[in-house]
Amino acid sequence: MFLLQTTIPAPVSVLVLGSIGILVLVVGVISAIVLHQRKILHFNKKIQEMEAAHQKNLLDASIKLQEEERQRLASDLHDDAGPLLATARLYLNENLINYEKSEQLQAILQTRGIIDETIMLVRNISHNLMPPTLKNFGLESAVTDMFQKISNSGAIKASSRFHNYSERLREDRELLIFRIIQELLNNILKHSKPSYINLNQTIHEGSLYIRIQHDGGGILQSDFYRLNRNVNGLGLKNITGRLKVLFGNINFERDITNTAFKVTIDVPINEPVVAVQEVSEEMLNKYYNRNK
Repeated sequence: MFLLQTTIPAPVSVLVLGSIGILVLVVGVISAIVLHQRKILHFNKKIQEMEAAHQKNLLDASIKLQEEERQRLASDLHDDAGPLLATARLYLNENLINYEKSEQLQAILQTRGIIDETIMLVRNISHNLMPPTLKNFGLESAVTDMFQKISNSGAIKASSRFHNYSERLREDRELLIFRIIQELLNNILKHSKPSYINLNQTIHEGSLYIRIQHDGGGILQSDFYRLNRNVNGLGLKNITGRLKVLFGNINFERDITNTAFKVTIDVPINEPVVAVQEVSEEMLNKYYNRNK
């Protein structure tokens, strides 16, 4: 009985091994591509989730700002305009026709004075919602006008300077920035007791920078974070909410000479913004239902 031994020729052996190696390499490349695609899909999903969360935060901030404006408006009308109109109604009661002519004239004059006061009050409320100077002439004119009024008081030297604000931002963005400046000035005048306040505006690398400097008492960035968590820090919370909608930042610090404080806000010029006035009633209802 013969044992047949078969030997594989060397070229065939090399070919088989080479084919197996190529197959393993192809499988490895395909597996790497599949894993890479999965990582990309997972990464894109995370990005979408982060963008959705960011848009939600912007919407929440926008709704909150709108509600605060509505509450302030309702409070002004209820506390100020309401009593004035109620008083006017007392003068124009049904018994007025039975009064002497002199008494009737006196009542009419009193009522006219109250109505004039109410008209002035409503006009001031309207101006607070959207200052005419801001609407008609823009942020630079509105800020300049505000600083001139402070300076004309004679108590504080106030000046503002815009360096390269040649093209206006959208109206809703200008209003938010103006409110931030207004709130900062209010805090400085109320708490810091400065002898001067200076504002400078610049544009650098696609961002609008506004720096306010004064020589009164001030806060640093760590104080801002601490006060912002305080229940009573409504003004600072308003600033934070508006900056969130604008994709902006704020920084509190001492100046280089340590003799003054300065606060700097920077806002991207072309960054999209969730406009406060564009929040619909449907969005408000969803917001309230979610937060009940």
